[in-house]
Amino acid sequence: MTADAGGGQGGAYGQLEEIFRRHALICEAVGVLGWDTSVIMPPGGAVARAEQMATLRVMAHELVVDPRVGDLMTEAATEAVQLDRWQSANLREMRRAWLHATAVPADLVAARSHAAAAAEAAWRGARAESDFAALQPFLEEVLVLTREAGAAKAEALHRPAYDALMDEYEPDADGVRVVSILEDYAAFLPEFLDEVLAHQARQPDPVPPSGPFPIPAQRLLCRHMAETVGIDFDTARLDESLHPFSGGVPEDSRITTRYHDDGFVDSLMGVLHESGHAMYERGLPPAWRHQPVGDARGMTLHESQSLLVEMQVCRSREFFEWAAPVIAQTFAAEGPAWTPGNLHRLATRVEPSLIRVAADEVTYPAHVILRTRLERAMIAGDLPVADLPGAWGDGMVDLLGIRPPDDRQGCLQDIHWPDGDFGYFPTYSLGAMAAAQLAAAARAADPQIMPAIAKGDFGPLMAWLRPNVHNKASLLSTDELLVEATGKPLGADAFKAHLRRRYLAA
Repeated sequence: MTADAGGGQGGAYGQLEEIFRRHALICEAVGVLGWDTSVIMPPGGAVARAEQMATLRVMAHELVVDPRVGDLMTEAATEAVQLDRWQSANLREMRRAWLHATAVPADLVAARSHAAAAAEAAWRGARAESDFAALQPFLEEVLVLTREAGAAKAEALHRPAYDALMDEYEPDADGVRVVSILEDYAAFLPEFLDEVLAHQARQPDPVPPSGPFPIPAQRLLCRHMAETVGIDFDTARLDESLHPFSGGVPEDSRITTRYHDDGFVDSLMGVLHESGHAMYERGLPPAWRHQPVGDARGMTLHESQSLLVEMQVCRSREFFEWAAPVIAQTFAAEGPAWTPGNLHRLATRVEPSLIRVAADEVTYPAHVILRTRLERAMIAGDLPVADLPGAWGDGMVDLLGIRPPDDRQGCLQDIHWPDGDFGYFPTYSLGAMAAAQLAAAARAADPQIMPAIAKGDFGPLMAWLRPNVHNKASLLSTDELLVEATGKPLGADAFKAHLRRRYLAA
């Protein structure tokens, strides 16, 4: 084994570990370049950056598709009796990565990378001008190449094309099951939303804090909140980007958010969300660094960690008991708008919204359901890119009864499709459901978790998440991990129960 994995296994398996260690390091470099692209790169660097990232992606691809890797896989399978549990799981994850890589030729990898870089640059300008036509030809190219990659992966994995694309973000995702879970929520939402809105109407209206909210103060508040969750800024950064994200590596977390001086909630909750992602990465087992089994187990669990922090914990009454005075002090404010109860009501206010990242947790899944329907149709060839704005507007009316007035608030709001990330969106709501299961299990295992949150102490929560989620990395499947941690595979029951408690019982 390599030094990263902390052992001495040789033979074919040991050679595979070295290959995948190098692959992981190249992918990390691509990630840092991606952060730079989104945060500090001047616009004129886009063409050069696209070439750099495409070259590195091809290098990483070539490492895994080298013919000797297939031979080593076959040979390592004969060594399986000598491998321990983690090594066996690592070999399984290596094989999954190898199947994905060998399905797609290097020239298609490079073409997708170039197309995504060009589309992302076009998206930034198109979004600013609310001009879908400026993005359309670039997105069409990304879709053509993504469909080509999806077809190749479908053949290699013996799965439908959309399932094969989802597998890049959620290993072993079953499209039929995923759609069933999401459409079940779509059926649940209308009546439940009516109940919530009626219940909310009977409560006192929250008082919006009056601004402006200076961005320097917001930056200080967001940094303080990230530190409270557990982020150590000796090994992390907090920056600004058009679309909030979390990246970097466990020893060098890169968190971003976006600020507006007419409100602080979006920037604050964005940082809390991304801090949950970063804490998951920082809790992965160091002994398996740079090995596939040491990676986070798919985006459903990744989103569960960000949503557990942001939604389950940081929109709770307990959190605002501690946070409200901190927030008020940051803005040198006082009065009824800044009380824990009022800020909690604001943070849990339900109102259908056009913007996914600003949506409340009741209606947020509708945004995911819409995107899942649309991207499945695009991959299947049933929805031309030119028809996307109209289909988006119709879908918003169907799900939430509102229509975007322009493309900026409609199909241009997310970066995922220009980046070629088809199959990612379902994991957002699957993650919310997993978060509800994990939060309920954590509270049952340690009743002091929420009282500690009321004091600004995330230690007990992280002490439960570390062994039950973070440290397990990709040792288990998503369902296996959830069964061990919560007693049940992934489902919507805990999420619905959480929503009923929070929005109807108060």
